[in-house]
Amino acid sequence: MRAMLLEVPHQPLRLGDLPVPKPNPEQVLIRIHACAVCRTDLHIVDGELTNPKLPLIPGHQIVGIVEAVGERVEKFHIGDRVGVPWLGHTCGRCRYCVSGRENLCDYAQFTGYNLDGGYAEYTVADYRFCFSIPEGYPDLQAAPLLCGGLIGYRAYRMTGDVEKVGFYGFGSAAHILIQLARYQGRQVFAFTRSGDTEGQEFARHLGAVWAGGSDQLPPEPLDAAIIFAPIGKLVPAALRAVAKGGVVVCAGIHMSDIPAFPYEILWGERILRSVANLTRRDGEEFLALAPKVPIQTEVNLFGLSEANQALDALRSGKIKGSAVLVVD
Repeated sequence: MRAMLLEVPHQPLRLGDLPVPKPNPEQVLIRIHACAVCRTDLHIVDGELTNPKLPLIPGHQIVGIVEAVGERVEKFHIGDRVGVPWLGHTCGRCRYCVSGRENLCDYAQFTGYNLDGGYAEYTVADYRFCFSIPEGYPDLQAAPLLCGGLIGYRAYRMTGDVEKVGFYGFGSAAHILIQLARYQGRQVFAFTRSGDTEGQEFARHLGAVWAGGSDQLPPEPLDAAIIFAPIGKLVPAALRAVAKGGVVVCAGIHMSDIPAFPYEILWGERILRSVANLTRRDGEEFLALAPKVPIQTEVNLFGLSEANQALDALRSGKIKGSAVLVVD
């Protein structure tokens, strides 16, 4: 099978030819149709997330068809369409797992990081961590839901029942979650790179009541803010933008250092918190909600062998919506 391989961080991926993997008793073999490209993939390739499996096939927003099943697989059958997310395996025994917080499992394994992922023609995945894809979503449009959607949804839930929410960074996750927020009657304020008028117009097109640069304050105080961009200096900016009692959620797995900030912008019972990974419950809830909105993803297509170009486009902020590798 063809696969894009990360052999050394800070180096481009290499197109290789590997044997098709064989599923163990609790895995399914998936012929991949599409894999969305995530900023987490960039963090791995650029060496910001350390100690990945090497060589590694990146990618953790996978959509494909089951072609073989292990002997203990109970949920899926040959021919089923499935999605594979970032969370690939947990121990099920640690204090986090038994308390319903499997996203914090000390022994978790992650697709496209500890486990080979979706920048390939085939992959294997633990069936217990795969999802059925809702009908009505083509493969290419479904792929971004599996991380930008799922982890974005977890971050969105952490804001609580608010009226005015700000999104710092208007990429894949934000363009998905603004649709859910508008469906639920919330007002979204979008913050983009300074001078990114195209991105701001895209946000307004999707229903943002205001869009501006991340160096600006919104026209009125926010109830909550989600920081999707991996930029630490946005934390004090968001704290200044939220009203007393507001919450700021850091949604990324990696962020540059947060600069020192005065206590007064945290005071007033403002809350600063992070979101780590996802649970299977997050996935089930979000994938049930998505068709009701209905959430529509805007995708920028690349061939499998163009994975490096897709990563470069994401790195430079040239992707509007989501980048997706067309594998099949």
